[in-house]
Amino acid sequence: MSSTTIPLIINGEDIILPTDDHKHPLPSPSGSTPSSFQGATPALAIQAVESSAAAFPAWSQTPPSRRRELLLNLAKTLIEDEIHCTPLWSQNNIDVAAGAIEETASLVNDAATGAIPSSKGNTYALVFKKPLGVVLGIAPWNAPLILGLRAVIPVIAAGNVAILKGSELSPRTHHLIATLFREAGFPPGVVNFILHRPQDAADIYQCMIEHPAVKKCNFTGSTGVGRIIAAKAAMALKPVLLELGGKNSVLVLGDADLEKVAGEVVLAGFLNNGQICMSTDLVYVVMSVAGELTGRILELLKGEERSHKVISMASKARLTALVDDARSKGAVIHQAVNSLAEDPLAFPATVIEGVTRDMDFYTTESFGPVFGIVTVESEEQGLEMAKHSAYGLSSSVFTKDHFKALEMSAEIAAGAVHVNGGTVHDEPTLPHGGLGDSGWGRFGGRWGLEEFLETRTVVLNR
Repeated sequence: MSSTTIPLIINGEDIILPTDDHKHPLPSPSGSTPSSFQGATPALAIQAVESSAAAFPAWSQTPPSRRRELLLNLAKTLIEDEIHCTPLWSQNNIDVAAGAIEETASLVNDAATGAIPSSKGNTYALVFKKPLGVVLGIAPWNAPLILGLRAVIPVIAAGNVAILKGSELSPRTHHLIATLFREAGFPPGVVNFILHRPQDAADIYQCMIEHPAVKKCNFTGSTGVGRIIAAKAAMALKPVLLELGGKNSVLVLGDADLEKVAGEVVLAGFLNNGQICMSTDLVYVVMSVAGELTGRILELLKGEERSHKVISMASKARLTALVDDARSKGAVIHQAVNSLAEDPLAFPATVIEGVTRDMDFYTTESFGPVFGIVTVESEEQGLEMAKHSAYGLSSSVFTKDHFKALEMSAEIAAGAVHVNGGTVHDEPTLPHGGLGDSGWGRFGGRWGLEEFLETRTVVLNR
């Protein structure tokens, strides 16, 4: 039986090596054509960097109007292609990704606008915004279309050139993104695409981040890997934009609409099998309404019709250990019936009732279809607990008192706090990113474009 190989894309050309040394096999359903992807070697990684570096001078001088036109062509191409995943998540990926392209295209002119600040004496200070050069974008698998595009769209919109380093867990979708840029008419080298085998990750990243043409890296993924990305970039004196994990919390006050809270928590806790950086992990609820809210959540859990499975056996083992640890320390475990129970990667939608500080789940990001309920004596105690998480990506406050919610939101160290809404929420017009162990820097809107522009000052003396 013949096999298919997903190629790299360097300088507009598909790259497949004649030997199988760096190819990585992909899971294939029984009876289907075996498939793999071409993994990069350090030499190919450097070739991608040098191709992008060669494309940078012309692309950086491309008028913003032309960049905007090509980005809108990309949005049109994207909308007309089919993405194979669950219907809800597929449609969400398409809608958000297309919206992000269009929003970024609309901001191209304004983001590159400099300033003329006041200066002393007979001088004029001119502040220019300039693109950086080659930017490495490392995208994860869990929302491959949205996050794959996000890794490169603001980069090239700002006049830089990009290398998309895709995930070995979603190579087809990330390859699709790279091919869309060719179809939309972008010049060769403006967006290059590489993949690599898991065992080659350190060498490929090292040789790229140390190359003098690479000026910045953006990474979306786990906090553990983010630390490695940042450390190696620091040694090369390269800046990074990191959007990392989150232990996202919900604070429920006594006057909250509990029906709404339950629906939002279950949606944000289990959407995409809980494998979203903004997924709800902990629900802090005041004692006066804890029983009623827990009952409403468990009723929704009984009716949970979505089938759930996680990305790998390692993920399943980690979730199992977190749930077992909580159970051994007094928590009550509630799990939904899972239609995928026979699948090796199946993991049921799970609610941990009675989470306490001594449980591993209290501090460890679940990144699966699991969230926990913490009963607190007062809203002040709940706020204090929510404030002291090492993570700071997304959070929610549910109350009818909007002024109180605003005051509490100011004290929660998170990149976004949602009042009377779930933790899974982002829009192309908003800044998105975290604090603390959730990273630094911002994607989204003009903030995302400014991440990939440098400021230069020229002072004119009479």
